[in-house]
Amino acid sequence: MGRWLGRLALAATLVLPVFLMHGRAVAEVVIGVIDFCFLARCLLAGEWAGESAGEWDWLRTAWVKLAAIWWGWLILCSLPSISGGGTGPLIQAVGLARFLVLVAALENDVLRPAFARRWMARAVMAAALYIGLQSLLQFATGHNLQGFPRGADGELTGPFQNPRAAAPLSRLMFPAILAGGGVAPVLGLAVLATGTMVLIGQRMPLLLTMFGLVLTGFLLPRMRLAMLGALVAGGLLLGASAVVAPQSFYRLVTKFSTQIENFADSEYGRIATRAIDITRAHPVFGQGFDAYRRTCADPVYGLPNACNIHPHNHYLEAATESGIPGLLLFSALIVAWLRPLARGLRRDPNPLRVGLFVTAFISEWPIASSNSFTSIELGGFFFVLLGYGLAEARAATSSTVPSTPTTCSTAPGIAFS
Repeated sequence: MGRWLGRLALAATLVLPVFLMHGRAVAEVVIGVIDFCFLARCLLAGEWAGESAGEWDWLRTAWVKLAAIWWGWLILCSLPSISGGGTGPLIQAVGLARFLVLVAALENDVLRPAFARRWMARAVMAAALYIGLQSLLQFATGHNLQGFPRGADGELTGPFQNPRAAAPLSRLMFPAILAGGGVAPVLGLAVLATGTMVLIGQRMPLLLTMFGLVLTGFLLPRMRLAMLGALVAGGLLLGASAVVAPQSFYRLVTKFSTQIENFADSEYGRIATRAIDITRAHPVFGQGFDAYRRTCADPVYGLPNACNIHPHNHYLEAATESGIPGLLLFSALIVAWLRPLARGLRRDPNPLRVGLFVTAFISEWPIASSNSFTSIELGGFFFVLLGYGLAEARAATSSTVPSTPTTCSTAPGIAFS
């Protein structure tokens, strides 16, 4: 039974990127399947071994304990008596556990076998290639395979109806291009991916991509020329876009420069100011899950010209939802995730691990505009790649650092094979 649950969890993990792109409701179900299989395998492994404590050792992992504290604090802040939003914020806060369990499942069980991680690398590369090729097709013909045109402001939408291709591609591209091959193939893929990001025409994902290329070159000396080549090619294409892709040039250069010069009065500046005002008014408990969308129109914060569905920054989101304590806990959790991802990279800078670390780092870089932390479209990819990165880190360090097994597949007859 446990073996079949493991196979089902792996199959669900490998198809999850498809539904994160096309079928968000199905993606939620798939995440639930992975979580259920993982927890069920832990229970079955404990029964098989005649004891249950050892099969739950993953709960002692540093990031899991910190995540539980942060999650518990967010639940407290989302109680109707504190958030003033009824039971909705509380239910959503409780449901956040599905993403945390997903990360633990991928790290400790589903992607623990080497063959599972190899298949996951192929799934990541396929997803990145799909978004990139659809974007290039739309640039060349004006429509993607589904028949959708460019976005209203000229952005390429890739395989989607709305302009949201750049954010997932900027996360997927680093493990995809660094998963294998020498300097020349990596250079070619990096130039292609960076050029595609320029043509898509979304500002923050492109900036994070450039930042990621610099970080990759710093961590991976033998790929520095490839990353430098991608940066130079991206810069040249950005300059040439004034002629070959004027809509992209307008968004990436002209409009962006204007927004930065007048940031306080821009839409993003007003959103950030409103989030800070909400936090100042509720510094201890915040206003519970989904606080910004629910409270930003309150006249106490001024005119509702800064209202949006979220504050476009994960750290401001944490502050509005759970106050300063929640912000500190969230920040500590990000560090607790990045530490194992980075462990051993100075001694052995494995390209794939570097790519997965860079993805997590740029995803949670604090000075950036972003989707909501728990949005399934982008947050789903973050949690999948995070679990994958932690699984690779565990595999890389387990041979040199003795540790207590934390998998749910150690009991006889329960393993994948």
